[in-house]
Amino acid sequence: MHRYYKWWLLAMLAATFFFNQADRALFGLLTVPIQEELGLTDIQIGAINTALFATLALVTPLAGVLGDRLSRKWIVTVSLIGWSLFTLLTGFVGGFVGMMFFRSIAAGVGEACYMPSALPLLAQHHRSTRSIALSVHQSMLYVGLFVSGALVGAIYIVLGGNWRNVFYLFGAFGLALGVSFIWLLKADERDSGDGMAEKSSGAWAAVKAFVSSPSALLMTGGATAIVAVNNAYLAWAPKFAMAKYSLSVSDAGRGTMTWHHAFALASIYVSGLLTDRFASRWPRFRLGIQMVALLLGAPAIMFFGFASTPALAWTAASFYGIARGFFEANTHASVFDVIESRYRSTACGFMAMCAFLVGSLSPLFLGFMGERSKCAADPSGVAGFGTGFACIGAFYLAGAVCMAVAFFRTFRKDRIANG
Repeated sequence: MHRYYKWWLLAMLAATFFFNQADRALFGLLTVPIQEELGLTDIQIGAINTALFATLALVTPLAGVLGDRLSRKWIVTVSLIGWSLFTLLTGFVGGFVGMMFFRSIAAGVGEACYMPSALPLLAQHHRSTRSIALSVHQSMLYVGLFVSGALVGAIYIVLGGNWRNVFYLFGAFGLALGVSFIWLLKADERDSGDGMAEKSSGAWAAVKAFVSSPSALLMTGGATAIVAVNNAYLAWAPKFAMAKYSLSVSDAGRGTMTWHHAFALASIYVSGLLTDRFASRWPRFRLGIQMVALLLGAPAIMFFGFASTPALAWTAASFYGIARGFFEANTHASVFDVIESRYRSTACGFMAMCAFLVGSLSPLFLGFMGERSKCAADPSGVAGFGTGFACIGAFYLAGAVCMAVAFFRTFRKDRIANG
């Protein structure tokens, strides 16, 4: 295989993940016009977001098992085509049930199949450059989300203030990109880098390898904390900012998405470069960065809920982004240190299942807090949303405890040399 293919592969998968995250942000950014047209309550909006994340949690383990046994190229390609098709069809829905099915369940199935195959495919081709490759890929989450704030707002205006047209456009673009992958991606050969075929011994063996590693389970606890806070922020931060600070859709989108994800983008590159430099000499370096990131990120997300001005809110969101980037540069690289290469798709799947099952509840929790606090003086439930954001900062503290136990107690025993 051409020696530069690993970088071409990174570019293609990074582009896919960029589109995935920009697409996922649509619903949160367009919540207000969707609610106004379809007459949905905050609890229904929270339920739609929760259904998406619950679908990701339930389907991702199966996608992980398939990724260890079938062509990862075709799983990635079909996944992109699938979620793009259902994004396009979301533009035709007329109520709560249709939005729940097309936006949450159908699109969620397509999205769930991507990561468990994409990340091991990258790890297979990047060994000495693994952290930076996974960091670049993960950084597209931030690029997609902070660009989406301004991009979706501009598209929404250009297309006549019609949220349906935005879904049509994003869906059509994703379909075109997915079809191109049929020719652009090469079939993966499952070479582990040392000449051994990277084939799974079976689904049960893969599951056993994951659940029998205390470090992998503790790292999943840290990842769950990240996902729970991210899901709530993505689902509700734009609307919260609009209501609290009397901002437009475009201004709220830029403020909540652009600053947060710009700082997360910068920190993920710094973290990726640092870990590639030091992890070979000090393997626990990744875990140490993740533990500190969670400890520093907790007060930032708490402060976001109580910030009195947009400037303070964007500052808090920026510090939260820095912490998030330092953690997420190492989310999967850390797990790959304790899981054999042939089981990595399954490990990614089960890690995502645990993270999204718990994390799926956070948007519903904030929707409940907002709805409960509505009154004549606070018709948008701003006080409830603010308290909800402060409460979910506790997830970061729990995640930091998990990473500390892995750092001090289990990692040395579980680490796989030359993984």
